[in-house]
Amino acid sequence: MGETKTRRPASPSAAERARSIAKRGGKAALLPSGESAERVTPHLHHVHPDGTATILLPDDHPLIAATWHAPRGEVAAVLELADPTPVRLREPVRGLLWLTGWLRLLDADEAHHEVLSVVDDRPDPRLLDAGHTAKVLRLESASMVLADAEGTSSIEAPDFRSATPDPFCTYEDAWLRHLELSHRDVVGLLARHLPEELRGGHIRPLGLDRYGLRLRVESADGDHDVRLGFSQPTDTTEHLGKELRRLVGCPFLAEQRRDEP
Repeated sequence: MGETKTRRPASPSAAERARSIAKRGGKAALLPSGESAERVTPHLHHVHPDGTATILLPDDHPLIAATWHAPRGEVAAVLELADPTPVRLREPVRGLLWLTGWLRLLDADEAHHEVLSVVDDRPDPRLLDAGHTAKVLRLESASMVLADAEGTSSIEAPDFRSATPDPFCTYEDAWLRHLELSHRDVVGLLARHLPEELRGGHIRPLGLDRYGLRLRVESADGDHDVRLGFSQPTDTTEHLGKELRRLVGCPFLAEQRRDEP
């Protein structure tokens, strides 16, 4: 109560945040190397837990021919994933993940297995276009970079593989939109946790993970992102609800963990 926080709240690791962005999917752009290369919007994209990415492009896309004629049948490319904000904000992107590597066109057998590996994790009707009106390519990632409100980080492939997405990453957007549209009073109550100079701004829900709630404050002097940390990481919706009520100010379980060493 009125406590001055001198330490930054705990947050997911860069690899965990990257896995969460990959899991959500977001908006993708493919940036092939070359002086005349243009940003390409894939017909479908999917990042696997090992950091490779499956990409579908229309049969007649120029990049298909480029991979055919490239040395070793590979072209250098970057897959950019933009993580959009859950509600309309002045700056509508809350994170970017870049996967840099080599893009290769798969043959019919490889494409079949690749599509099946995506279906297991993400059924999507666009996968039915593979082998008919779309070709399947794979991006073998050599490096990954994440940029979000927590900072900019280079992520090693083993760290990406060993990390897990946040347990709430596929639900948080719907929950935060509901908070924005139906519980503005609750958002207002969270202002008590903000620095005094930010409390006059427009407070908006930005993100939710097992470590806490993120808010964006839109004010006359710019946008400010603030993390409100939970008392402990949570992995269930029951505990998540308790932590959110704690932040809002519900006086429950005030004596919890008194017996802990």
